[in-house]
Amino acid sequence: HLATSLPLPSERDHLRPRIDLVVFIIDIKSKYSLKNVETSLAHVDASFFLGKVCFLVTGVGRVNVCSIEMNAVCKLGETYCSPVLFCELELEGIRNATAQRLVRMLGICAGHTPGVSALSFVSLMRKSDDD
Repeated sequence: HLATSLPLPSERDHLRPRIDLVVFIIDIKSKYSLKNVETSLAHVDASFFLGKVCFLVTGVGRVNVCSIEMNAVCKLGETYCSPVLFCELELEGIRNATAQRLVRMLGICAGHTPGVSALSFVSLMRKSDDD
């Protein structure tokens, strides 16, 4: 299910399936995209930031047309203890690899991967202070 911003409309709450993973998509070419994500973050329950949120940054293949500083995006990941994935949707191989990565993350967040929790998974993805 896709939404352009949060909060989700409440009139369909009773029909909405359980939310296992929230992926915030940031288009590196649009300052509005980052502002929309920053505004939407306030509507996400704090418990989701324990392994059930990630940021997907698109358009990274065209650094010359970036409207958003990469540091701002990386800071979001650090602030919310959530992984940041970078991809170029126009390249089929990268698009497919990113989709597969998101599906694996979703499987973990939904509890379909024995022995791995969303919280342990996100801790594995965080870089250490030595990096």
